[in-house]
Amino acid sequence: MKALTYERYGGPEVVQVTEVDPPSVGTSDTLIRVHASAVNTGDWRIRAAAFPGVLAIPGRLMFGLFRPRQQRLGSEFAGVVESVGTSAKRFKPGDRVFGMVSSGGASAAYLVISETGAVAEIPASLSFEEAAGMPFGALCALVFLGEYADLKAGQKVLIVGASGGVGAYAVQVAKALGAHVTGVAGPDSQDFVAKLGADDTIDYRRTDLETLDGGYDVVFDTFGSISPRLSRRLLVEGGLFLPLNFGMREIGAAILNSFRNRKIRLAVNEDRMNDMIRLVELIEDGKLRPVIDRVYPFEEAADAHARVESRHKRGSVVLKIVEMA
Repeated sequence: MKALTYERYGGPEVVQVTEVDPPSVGTSDTLIRVHASAVNTGDWRIRAAAFPGVLAIPGRLMFGLFRPRQQRLGSEFAGVVESVGTSAKRFKPGDRVFGMVSSGGASAAYLVISETGAVAEIPASLSFEEAAGMPFGALCALVFLGEYADLKAGQKVLIVGASGGVGAYAVQVAKALGAHVTGVAGPDSQDFVAKLGADDTIDYRRTDLETLDGGYDVVFDTFGSISPRLSRRLLVEGGLFLPLNFGMREIGAAILNSFRNRKIRLAVNEDRMNDMIRLVELIEDGKLRPVIDRVYPFEEAADAHARVESRHKRGSVVLKIVEMA
């Protein structure tokens, strides 16, 4: 079968579509014929070994010190159930499903995932391409804002990178939770962020974030622009700073949490079945919609990786795979 692979760390040029052995199906597994897969920031960092800050060494140890241990790329998928293991009960052949895998290999003609993994049925309103582009950003936003921040109705949240792969969903999740949302994005994305539901928008090229009045209950930085020092000035007393990327300065700030009334939380969200189920509920309730930057043919996967690495995409970058399955 066809799969997206890489043999060495590097730029988008190391990405290639190659022929690999099809996966085997265990008793509790689900075999999925993949119709679409997304390329997200995590995929880019794994492919390039571009792990931020203090995560550089742990990242290499986890994914391969000198070359990638797992050579198949992709973490988000949408497709049709081809078959199920003898003890699998959640899905049946023909079901449309989407989700996340942490082990890679989602950008391929076929994928095997445990039925207890981060997978759910695709809402009827979504195409395969729309569904494939949602799990990474939407699950991250849902867990960071809904669980880690415990965002409440009426609270004020500042979302930095509000037009990106996580930020575009964070705006919608925050509004679904009843918060007052201010989105920070570039000049060409102001209307885009407003249409996502942001109450206020800030053009970071025209407004120095250091000059903001503050008063936010939560600052969610999906881009890496806010320092712990600046976050404390932007937050109300008892407020929380959530940086998606962190290094030594953020770890140092977290160590001092007990001495400060404006906290920082460092976390990485897991891919869980229950979160996928919650995601489906939000979509079906009309509170969350897909945001697709661009759909690429599978054979143009290197271009898709380059688009993600540019950090100027709006929403999700998706690969259409079904033609090559």
